[in-house]
Amino acid sequence: MYPEEAIAPMREELVESGFTEWKTVQEVEDYFQQQKGTALVVINSVCGCAAGTARPGVIQGIKQSSKKPDGLYTVFAGVDREAVQAVRNRTQPYPPSSPSIALFRDGRLAHFIERTHIEGNTAEQVARQVLSALDKHC
Repeated sequence: MYPEEAIAPMREELVESGFTEWKTVQEVEDYFQQQKGTALVVINSVCGCAAGTARPGVIQGIKQSSKKPDGLYTVFAGVDREAVQAVRNRTQPYPPSSPSIALFRDGRLAHFIERTHIEGNTAEQVARQVLSALDKHC
């Protein structure tokens, strides 16, 4: 588990852009029990591709899109373990992946951007993936 003071700036980057953090299983479950519409969920992490590509890319994609999800949420891999697992249970059949970006529609997974589609790409490429998902599902 990472110390909170080390990951705080990584959490803040998404929160300052309008994301709500889920830190507990109960927060995740409460949301999905009543979810209607679309939700974009970022499984955040401390790795370099989260810092240089995933977080900037998802923020850029949301800003550029004319179609917005109804909610923006994030969980932090390696820190909020149970909340992350609750989200990952909903992204199956995809294997665990962080960072990753999931788009849900009415509580069901509509689109998933795995680490393999983030790592080695630029933030702009990730933004285009987010734009495409939002355009199709929102």
